[in-house]
Amino acid sequence: MMQTALVMAQQSSNTAGELIFTVVYLALVILVIAGFWRVFSKAGEPGWAAIIPIFNVYILLKIAGRPWWWLILYFIPIVSLVIWVVVSVDIAKAFGKGTGFGIGLALLPFIFFPVLGFSDAQYQGPVSR
Repeated sequence: MMQTALVMAQQSSNTAGELIFTVVYLALVILVIAGFWRVFSKAGEPGWAAIIPIFNVYILLKIAGRPWWWLILYFIPIVSLVIWVVVSVDIAKAFGKGTGFGIGLALLPFIFFPVLGFSDAQYQGPVSR
């Protein structure tokens, strides 16, 4: 009887922890989607593209001024990491931000994309063309 109560107490604490984790995770996902949506809208692209996998990367490449075929490079391990950093820096520069902000976009997108989307930064066009 005592073991059953202990097991139930552990299960309820796990459930509470899982619920808190799920709520925080969903809040971060919604924040990132909202940030991407705003960045896309500021660049004159459809905001809904932020929620379509692979197509959203194509739109990011377009905003950054990179060719569409770079999308293929995202499927190559290690190369995709380098391409992500380059594209992030290009996106930052397209919005008048510096290389440091671009590195932030690459390493902490869940913070920097909402900051970029909800700030007063204006899209100035791709720099890399």
